[in-house]
Amino acid sequence: MLWVSNLQAQLRRYLLGIWRRRWVVLAITWVVCLGGWALVDRIPDQYEANAQLSVDSDAVPTPLQHGLALDNNPYRQLDVLQRTLLSRPNLEKLISRTDLELMVRSPSDLERMVAGLAVGIKITPQTRNLFTIGYRNTQPKLAYDVVRTMLSIFVESQIANNRSDVENARQLLDQQIATYEEQLRRAESQRAAFNAKYFDVLPDNNGRSRLDAARSAVANLQEQLQQVKLREQSVRQQLAATPATISADQPADTGRPSVPQPPACQELEAAQAKFTDRNPTVVTLRATCAEQRKLAAGHVALPGAHAADGGNVIANLVAEKLRLQILDLEAAAASLKQQIADKTAERDRLDAIARADPDLMAEYTDMNRDDEVLRRKYEELIARREAMRLSAAADTNAEQIKLQVVDPPQVPRIPVAPNRVALITGVLPLGIAAGIASGLLLQQFDTSFHTIEELRALGLPVVGSISLVTARVPLHRRLMPAAGFAVALLLLCALYGGLLLRLLHQTAAGA
Repeated sequence: MLWVSNLQAQLRRYLLGIWRRRWVVLAITWVVCLGGWALVDRIPDQYEANAQLSVDSDAVPTPLQHGLALDNNPYRQLDVLQRTLLSRPNLEKLISRTDLELMVRSPSDLERMVAGLAVGIKITPQTRNLFTIGYRNTQPKLAYDVVRTMLSIFVESQIANNRSDVENARQLLDQQIATYEEQLRRAESQRAAFNAKYFDVLPDNNGRSRLDAARSAVANLQEQLQQVKLREQSVRQQLAATPATISADQPADTGRPSVPQPPACQELEAAQAKFTDRNPTVVTLRATCAEQRKLAAGHVALPGAHAADGGNVIANLVAEKLRLQILDLEAAAASLKQQIADKTAERDRLDAIARADPDLMAEYTDMNRDDEVLRRKYEELIARREAMRLSAAADTNAEQIKLQVVDPPQVPRIPVAPNRVALITGVLPLGIAAGIASGLLLQQFDTSFHTIEELRALGLPVVGSISLVTARVPLHRRLMPAAGFAVALLLLCALYGGLLLRLLHQTAAGA
């Protein structure tokens, strides 16, 4: 295709142009590589001193303040540690205790050094309680002194402030306790007024209110009244079936007066065939049957009583007893009705109070929940204050350790920056790229024509072309330019290899 042939022709032109200017390309490559390697060699070494610090996150005042503020986490602890270590007073104290003070000649120098230390000292969290403190400097001894002095300043400040921290925590607890006490007093006062206002409808300690008791009492009284009515109905049926008098004649074979079976006992037999022994009707009829049998066994003859046919008759005491039971049941029913009326009126009154404020129970529940939360928080604070007092008494003769230097700093022997191997390796392709770029740039200024097609592209008629005829030159003379270029390029690579071996040897010797 046309565009492919054009691309190939353009590429061939650029390659030929670069080859014609190969010595310029090689010279620029050498200059860039030598200059870059010289700059890399002049970059000062950076030495880093590190120390690992363990901060006890469970020491005072953290457990005492637990629940009063946000819980500690690694990032929060890192922020607190940075603010403590890198505060301006600590940094000024650090400068005065190290050789950095020799570099301070004016207040502006001090400001720049404080700002540089605040940025240069790195604090990195490793775990929740473990932190690494690092500092880089061109002088290994100075880097070590900065980290060691910073640790000393921090430890001294923590030991000095240990008891002040406990006192601050105690004051914070006292303030919180006083606040909760005031809230509890207010809540108890409001609750007492609320209970006094709605005493009738609020539940007691057992969870029952007077309204619930009134409803239950009305239901129980109505059930008792229903039982009394059933017993009265049963007794009236028994009285209707019981004769007022009975005959006093005795059968010849028994020697005892003939006493008929009481009606309640007859009904009991019929009820037992239908219901269980615990049925209220069966229980009532059983008691009535027993009473009627006792009365029938102890009846007495009425003086002067005679049957219509001239025989003796006696009054039926069972009928008399049934009449007395009916009177008692009527009195009991009347009493129950009066009690039901009284309890119903009381229930309606309490129910009207409850309906007048439908959100009453919700307000009562919220009040109890808020009071319980306040009281539980207050008791927790009291317990923490007591624990703090015990801890302070136990630490009277020994300071509680809040931090520990796990890995002390050491004087660094091997520089951590710059990475000269990577830098000199990057300079070599950069120099080659600069040389090729210079060749391409010079090619853009070349106005000569290399092919017939370039001439024809101008619109001029081209008759033909004459090939370059060169004299016979020996092969070794024709290869000398290419060999010289290759040797120069190989010398550049050899120089890079020598620099690389030198750096590796220095690194191994330092280790």
